[in-house]
Amino acid sequence: MLLEVKNISKSFGEKQVLRNISFSAQSGSALGLLGRNGAGKTTTIRIIMQLFKPNGGEVLVDGKPIDIKTVNIGYMPEERGLYPKKKVIEQLIYFGELRGLPSGASKESAKRLLKRLEMEEYANAKLSTLSKGNQQKIQLIATLISNPDIVILDEPFSGLDPVNAMLLKDVVRELIANGKIVIFSSHQMNYIEEFCDNIVILNDGVISVSGNIKEIKQSYTNNKVSIETDDKEAALKLFMGENCVKRTEFSDKGVVVELVEWAEIKDIMSVLADSKIKLSGVSLYEPSLNEIFVDYTDTSEEEVQS
Repeated sequence: MLLEVKNISKSFGEKQVLRNISFSAQSGSALGLLGRNGAGKTTTIRIIMQLFKPNGGEVLVDGKPIDIKTVNIGYMPEERGLYPKKKVIEQLIYFGELRGLPSGASKESAKRLLKRLEMEEYANAKLSTLSKGNQQKIQLIATLISNPDIVILDEPFSGLDPVNAMLLKDVVRELIANGKIVIFSSHQMNYIEEFCDNIVILNDGVISVSGNIKEIKQSYTNNKVSIETDDKEAALKLFMGENCVKRTEFSDKGVVVELVEWAEIKDIMSVLADSKIKLSGVSLYEPSLNEIFVDYTDTSEEEVQS
C-alpha cells in the first residue's frame, strides 16, 4: 500500500495552516512526521483521516482518493480519548464495534491485544485505576483493535517507563514487519531514528526538509570532524588558535571540530599527528536528528526531548 499526500493546502479563515505539502509513506515502513507545536502536523493527520477537507490537493492510497470505508486507519492521539470510569474490556469492545467489527470479533481482538501488551489482569478494571503507562497501553490497544492498515502514533512513548517502552517498541516493530504503514509524530527524536527510514519536517505549514534520514545526514554538512578520545580537554585545547578551525566543542565521545571553508580533514589529521593525544577514531561528523530538527525549525534545543 502506498499513501500519498499531494499538494495539500489548508486554511482556517484567514490563517493558512498548510501550504502545498507533499510526501508519501509505504507499507512495511515508518515515517516520522515532525515539527514544532503549531507547524501543521495535527491538521495533516486529520486530513489523512478525512476529518478535515483540504482547500487544495488530495490524499491517495495506491493512486486513488483515500476512502476510510475501505482503508482502515488507527490513530493514537497525544491527548488520550478513553473513558476513565468504564471497564477496560467494555470500552475496547465498544471501540472495535465503532470501527465496524462484530461484537464477538471485537472482544476476541481486545483479549488478544490485552495479552500481547501484558494487560490481561486489568480487563475488568476501570481505566482510572490504572497507572499512566498502563492507560497508554490501553489507548494503543484501542488504536489497533480493528487491525488497521495505517497506524498513526502521536507521542506514543510519552510517560512510559523503560519496560513498557520496550514492549511498545516490540509492537511497533511487529506492525512494520506485518506490512502496516506507520506514521510517527513525536518530539522524541531517539524513537524517530530507531524506527523511521524517512522523515518529513514541517515548519509553519510548509515542508522544510524531507527524505531518507541517512541521506539527509550525509548531505547535511561536510565541514565538521568528530574526534573520539578520552582526553577531551587536551583535544579541545589542541585546536585552539589553529587557522584551519572555525570552532570546537565537546561531544559524547570526544570533541567536534568545525573547519573553516577552505580547510580539509587532512589539515586536522596533520595537527593530530603532531600531538600525543590517544585517539579512538576520527571521522566526518554526522549530525543527530535532534540537531537537524532544530536547524530546520528555527527553534531552540531546549524544546526538543532526546
